[in-house]
Amino acid sequence: MSGEHPVVAAVRPALEAMGARVVGREAIEPADLPIIWEGETVAGVRVPPLHGALDRLIESVENELGGPLPGLSREDKQRAVRLLDERGAFTLRRAVEDLADAMGVSRITVYNYLNAIHR
Repeated sequence: MSGEHPVVAAVRPALEAMGARVVGREAIEPADLPIIWEGETVAGVRVPPLHGALDRLIESVENELGGPLPGLSREDKQRAVRLLDERGAFTLRRAVEDLADAMGVSRITVYNYLNAIHR
């Protein structure tokens, strides 16, 4: 975005990868997180709702690994589980079941991948 504050330009890709949205300082709402640089609010971060968080995490991992989860190799599926674990996906209710469905594998397979990671 032209004329954008440099700190906003720097953090925008990371925020958008997490599903957050940068808003101008004039559009900041009470639930937004301000981006403050040298004492001045230069923009705000609108965090996405938790509803759909696992879907956003899965989409991010699919983009990172280069394709839909069901079509990935076993090694890449294991890598996907590791990435999702590192990003906190399994703190969400029913994450194992929903991920197993999304990957086209059983819950036991996802649990086996998690157990291998945590060994």
